Amino acid sequence: MYLADTNIFLEALLGQDKKDDVQSFLQINDLSTIYITDLSLHSIGIILFRLKYFTLFNSFLEDIIVDGVGILSLSPEDLKTLERIADKFNLDFDDAYQYAVAAKYEMQLISFDTDFDQTERKRKEPIEVL
Repeated sequence: MYLADTNIFLEALLGQDKKDDVQSFLQINDLSTIYITDLSLHSIGIILFRLKYFTLFNSFLEDIIVDGVGILSLSPEDLKTLERIADKFNLDFDDAYQYAVAAKYEMQLISFDTDFDQTERKRKEPIEVL
């Protein structure tokens, strides 16, 4: 199972350099094996709304979330671990959150963010799991 970081979906949604890799990742892998955190979903919404891409956000929800990608979150008790994770690996809040979810559910983290390379769980880019 895979936990896709915020930047994975934004790469495709905003038509950035590695959008084709992301689209292949989403097409080749069963969507029921891919997850996103509630934090990532809300962050994507914030970014797309800031850009006035309201319809794009709704399309993303319909095409990706409703059709299979699962949403995971941390409990208030789990949130207490973020301080230790952030300090240990020098991560900011959102990266520590992603890491904690990946660890809790024993998932492979899919991200373009090299900050995860210094962690025990590491990360893979979409092209590495095709």
